[in-house]
Amino acid sequence: MTTALLVIDVQTTLCVGPWAVHDAAGLIDRINSVSRTARAAGAPVLFIQHEEDHELMRHGSEGWRLAPGLETAEGDLFVRKTTPDSFFKTDLMGKLQARGVTALIVCGAQTDFCVSTTTLGALEHGLPVTLVSDGHSTLDNGVLTAPQIIAHHNLTLSNMQSFGVKVTLVPAAEVSFPPAA
Repeated sequence: MTTALLVIDVQTTLCVGPWAVHDAAGLIDRINSVSRTARAAGAPVLFIQHEEDHELMRHGSEGWRLAPGLETAEGDLFVRKTTPDSFFKTDLMGKLQARGVTALIVCGAQTDFCVSTTTLGALEHGLPVTLVSDGHSTLDNGVLTAPQIIAHHNLTLSNMQSFGVKVTLVPAAEVSFPPAA
């Protein structure tokens, strides 16, 4: 089994300023730790970047760029998307298939939008997901706090049974990658 790491929407707009997700600095640290582990194991690391025709997330804008402090390396891959599903109308699946990827480790922002939707998309494509339980975040939404939303999605996604493949929760400090084939 070849496993890849998806880092979803860890972009400046979502990590700095008024739209910063809960514990953005800690989130970036945990994701950097997981991405270092992935690279050391020879696993592909893919950065997903959301864009839309709005100044905060317009392709190439400061807000669209990867968040300050987020580590990238030569050989990392990048995918542009315009919807919460990183698979929809993107080249993500092609990049995964070209590398023989059969499982994903997922982290990023925002829990209740792009992380959740992409995780469900992966299941729909038959890819089991390890969701980094402390590696995704969001904002308070007026009904629930960010920690409540994160906990809710961890519980809900890890209890999905109908796709045939499942979501497994693992904290960042315990994420491991099987050696690439």
